[in-house]
Amino acid sequence: MSLLIKELLSIAANRFSAVGCMTPRLDAEVLLAHLLHVDKSFFFIHGSDPLDERRSELYFQLVDQRASGIPVQYLTGIQEFMGLPFTVNEHVLIPRPDTETLVEKAIQVIKASKRVLHKPLVLDLCCGSGAIAVSLAHHCPEAQILAVDISAEALAVAKENAERNGVKNRVRFLQADLFAPQGKGGKIGKFDCIVSNPPYIPSAVIPTLQREVAQHEPLLALDGGADGLDFYRRIIAEAPDHLRKGGTLLLEIGHDQAPAIKELIAASGRYQEEVTVIADLAGHDRCIQCQA
Repeated sequence: MSLLIKELLSIAANRFSAVGCMTPRLDAEVLLAHLLHVDKSFFFIHGSDPLDERRSELYFQLVDQRASGIPVQYLTGIQEFMGLPFTVNEHVLIPRPDTETLVEKAIQVIKASKRVLHKPLVLDLCCGSGAIAVSLAHHCPEAQILAVDISAEALAVAKENAERNGVKNRVRFLQADLFAPQGKGGKIGKFDCIVSNPPYIPSAVIPTLQREVAQHEPLLALDGGADGLDFYRRIIAEAPDHLRKGGTLLLEIGHDQAPAIKELIAASGRYQEEVTVIADLAGHDRCIQCQA
């Protein structure tokens, strides 16, 4: 006997709620919408329609996977960021709305630099899915962008997203350990803006995160070392060698990391004195901006 769509959604939402999913009803709807290739608004009109047994079975397979802790975005293969669709899988972090704060500030910096430069040059370190680089290329067509990541699998996803969003000709990709290219033929020059959302979770904190993050998102993109600052130390030390005079360094940070990162910037002695901490929409420290 076929179940009605509203019955399927109710069963899935109850299952998700029982295992501690944060948004059980939304997850249920997103997965079914993905399976049926419809918008979630479809359910308001067709909630009393029956769903055939084959598709019901496929839906409950997705429900089982989600209940096991796999993020919805990895099951659907998509996440929206800055109004654009991004392919995601287990090789990349799922783009977060918080990171839009970093991108919006970078857009401001790039637009301002256009006044004195014909084509601003931008470097995205630890590019992951390419969410930052692709978004900047979309919103700043005047910029030329180099996106780097140490993970070849992540770069494959990022390249797919550049093509998906029509900017593949304005974003170049390079496998590199921050500023150190892997293999021959790679080169990192000087840029007007360096932007990065590096791994910044302290190693001991990772097991305490939501299971969706701790067990399913790539450890390589999360682990910032014992105090979460390993990548900041390297970026802050090396970025001045890759910034044009007056160039801007923009870093996403953890909500409690601003004081420590400001100390690292000051101790380097290679940046201008003014360091700006930028809050996200929730009022939490989210980015740091400084200039070489």
